[in-house]
Amino acid sequence: MPADLAVIGLGHFGLPLAQAAAAAGIETVGHDTDPRVLAELRAGRPPVDSLTAAELRRMLSGGFRTATDPAELGRVRTAVICAPTPLGADRALDLTAVADAARTLAARLRPHTTVILESAAHPGTTEDFLRPLLEAGSGLRAGRDFHLAYSASRIDPGNRAHGFATTPKVIGGLTPACTESAAAFYGRITDKVVRARGTREAEMAKLLETNYRQVNIALVNEMAVLCHDMGVDLWDVIRCAETKPFGFQPFRPGPGVGGHGVPLDPTPLPYTGLRMVGLAREINAHMPQYVIQRSTTLLNEHGKSARGARVLLLGVTYKPDLADLEGSPAAEIAGRLIDLGAAVSYHDPHVPDWRVRDQPVPRADSLYEAAAHADLTVLLQHHRTYDLQGLSVKAQLLLDTRGVTPGGAAHRL
Repeated sequence: MPADLAVIGLGHFGLPLAQAAAAAGIETVGHDTDPRVLAELRAGRPPVDSLTAAELRRMLSGGFRTATDPAELGRVRTAVICAPTPLGADRALDLTAVADAARTLAARLRPHTTVILESAAHPGTTEDFLRPLLEAGSGLRAGRDFHLAYSASRIDPGNRAHGFATTPKVIGGLTPACTESAAAFYGRITDKVVRARGTREAEMAKLLETNYRQVNIALVNEMAVLCHDMGVDLWDVIRCAETKPFGFQPFRPGPGVGGHGVPLDPTPLPYTGLRMVGLAREINAHMPQYVIQRSTTLLNEHGKSARGARVLLLGVTYKPDLADLEGSPAAEIAGRLIDLGAAVSYHDPHVPDWRVRDQPVPRADSLYEAAAHADLTVLLQHHRTYDLQGLSVKAQLLLDTRGVTPGGAAHRL
C-alpha cells in the first residue's frame, strides 16, 4: 500500500518527524541506509534515546513502517530528507549522506511530489546542491515538475514542553508554490507554520538559531572564567541579572557544548563573515581544558597530583536525563585526565558502558561509595536521579561544572 510520506534518514531528526506524522494519521514509510537502525526498528527497539519503546509501538500501529525497497520512495506525495550532516575533518559540513539520499530519491521521483530538506545545511544548499542532484537523477525540474523546500528540524530531545506539534515550523520554498505545498504538509502535524521568503532565508534562520546559542554560551563561559579569577560568584551574578524583565536571557556555563546541533553549526561559511561565531566556538572548545585546569588546581591545593589521582566523572551525556553521548565534552575531559596519569572512572545512570579512545572506562556501581573513594569528583551533567546534597557530603572533593549543588558544598566552575 503506497504511503503518503517518506522520511529518509531515521535518526534523531527523522524519527520524531515520522512519529508526529504517524500520530496525525499520515501513512509514513521510513528509509535508512544503516542496517542497524532498520533492525532495531523492526525489533521494536528505538535506535535513538529520545523515542521510547511504547512510542515506537504507537508509531507502528499508527501507520509507520520501514522500507527495504527504495522504489517505495517514488510512491509518496511528500519526501523529507533528514540525513545527518556532521562536520568533516576540514570543519565543513559533510553533505555525503544528503547526496546519497537525493540520488536514491531522484531515481524514483515522480511529478508533483513535494521534496523537503530538514538536514542542517549552509544557506544555498537546497537550491545549489540538492536541486541539481534531484533534477539530474529524475529528469524533472524543481519548481515546475516537483516542489522543493527547506525546513530545518527544531527537535529538542527530552523536551516535553515543546514537542513537534507545538514548535513552529519555518518553511522556505524554491517558489511560492513550493512554499505553500510544504506548508500544507507541515500544517497537518504542527500548530504553526512560518513562511520564509525562500530556501536561503529558511536555511539562514537555522544558522542564526544555532549560532545564537553558541555565542551566548560562549559569553557566559568567558564570564565563568573571569568571575573565578576575580573571586566573584558568577551564579549569584546570573541570579541577579535574570530578574531583568527585558533585554536579557539567562545562559549558564558548563564543561563544553554538546548535542546534535553543535556539529551541525555551519560556521565555516564559503564567504567572509560571522567572526563572532568563530570566536565563540574557540571559547566553548576551550572549556574541557578549563575543567582540567580547575581539577588539577583543586587537587594540588589539597596536596595531590593529577598523576595517580582517582577521578570520578558524573554524568557523561550531553544533556540531562538522556543517554545520548553526541558531542559530549566528557570524552575529551576523560582523555585529558588519562593523559595526565589520573585513574578515571565514571557514573551515569543512563550509560551502562562508556569508551574513550576505544578503551573502556570503569563504571562505578555505587555512586556514594565511588565518590567517597575518589580524590576528586567532577559533576559534568546533572541527572535528576542524583542526590546532590548526599553527594556533596560523601565526596572528598567535588567540582560542580553545572552550578547545581546546594550552598557552598562544592567548588563551582
